[in-house]
Amino acid sequence: MNPPRLSHSDLLHLKRWNTPTIYNGWEQFTKHDASVAGFNLEETRDFMPQMGPMVGYAVTVVFEPSKAEHPEKNPKAWSEYREYVASVPGPKIVVVQDLDKPRVIGAFWGEVNSNIHRALGCVGTIIDGAIRDLDEMTNAGFKALARRMCVGHAFSCPVRWNCEVEVFGRKVQPGQLIHADKHGFLAVPPEDEPRLLEAARFMDSNECETLIPAARDVAGKSAPEVLAAINEAGRKFGENARAKFGRKGEW
Repeated sequence: MNPPRLSHSDLLHLKRWNTPTIYNGWEQFTKHDASVAGFNLEETRDFMPQMGPMVGYAVTVVFEPSKAEHPEKNPKAWSEYREYVASVPGPKIVVVQDLDKPRVIGAFWGEVNSNIHRALGCVGTIIDGAIRDLDEMTNAGFKALARRMCVGHAFSCPVRWNCEVEVFGRKVQPGQLIHADKHGFLAVPPEDEPRLLEAARFMDSNECETLIPAARDVAGKSAPEVLAAINEAGRKFGENARAKFGRKGEW
């Protein structure tokens, strides 16, 4: 049985931190290998960094804009795909696999599609391909992590949806919780959702109560005094993490 989805309130709290901070909490309790699991393995580009992080549950779709045969085979693909998106509770992040990678032939996203998906409860997208109409997408409040921009849409059409996709070296399942910002994204394993917010809060507080003040409070201190304070703060940081999670944390 899948764990319960997080409340909208919890999602809003998660959105207050950047994605590395969420990772810092997640790595403390996950049973997955946090050195390679969860996050994108290839470089992403956040085209709306001023919008801050986005948090939502994945809806997934695959497209191949270089092939005219796709819209010809299923002229109702867009309508059927939108019915799927509308059926899933939000907030949602649309995760798009571009089968033309590494070429970029056409964009799945532009002004119209962004506004339509915003109306369907989607807050943004992660697409291993291109976007266009950047200013208009930003005006719609639809955030995008993508590979690049391009001019045209070619034969943009959903090929399949509600399926596993692979973007930027990371496989994502429909319904996975995603936290994303200018650093990249974290696709949270479903079993890790319930502890994520508490862990992120704890590790953020742990930094603010140990290492960061030790590094900031240096006025009038000699180098040996500063180093001693940082070493002591690192010891306390690890002690706090071990007491909470059984792991020593980053420091």
